[in-house]
Amino acid sequence: MPERKVVVESEVGLHARPAATFVQTAAKAAIDVTVARPGGTPVNAKSILSILALDVRSGETIVIHAEGEDADRLLDELAAIVSVP
Repeated sequence: MPERKVVVESEVGLHARPAATFVQTAAKAAIDVTVARPGGTPVNAKSILSILALDVRSGETIVIHAEGEDADRLLDELAAIVSVP
């Protein structure tokens, strides 16, 4: 299963605007996408409530998983969103 480990660079972490952009991008894909803290329980990357509940802060690492057609492209796109300071 393709995955990316990414450090969240946004000052506010994965909250509000960055989370909304992340979820909107994930929701456009017809494949399953999850996000987790390293070693943590994955949550649905298409759910804003699930993403906000992770309470990911700036400088923390997340693991994004996707499975299906064009997963690598989607993972690159999602990683780019959280990598922007």
